[in-house]
Amino acid sequence: MDEIKSKLMKAVVRKLKTIQDPEIPVSVYDLGLIYNIEIDDDQKVFLVMTHTTPTCPMADVLVEMINDAITSIPGVTGCSIEITFEPAWSKERMSDEALIDLGLI
Repeated sequence: MDEIKSKLMKAVVRKLKTIQDPEIPVSVYDLGLIYNIEIDDDQKVFLVMTHTTPTCPMADVLVEMINDAITSIPGVTGCSIEITFEPAWSKERMSDEALIDLGLI
């Protein structure tokens, strides 16, 4: 990964760590909702993510929040978000920080 993409990747992760799931007071990144992040040569960000449940009532809002946040990063030319439920989300995907914040460890 070249230096520009590396800096953008760090900025994307930092930004994702500021976006809280509307129903769980933990960032989407620390919840493990983000499965993959790629940045192409044109500096467009591609995310593969999931929701805690396929019937998440805030799914559209969350995707819009993430898109708005990522596209606000200087240098990012766009954002594409793919939603998947394979593999299904589970608490094992959560960071230790998230588990501690929620009192699960």
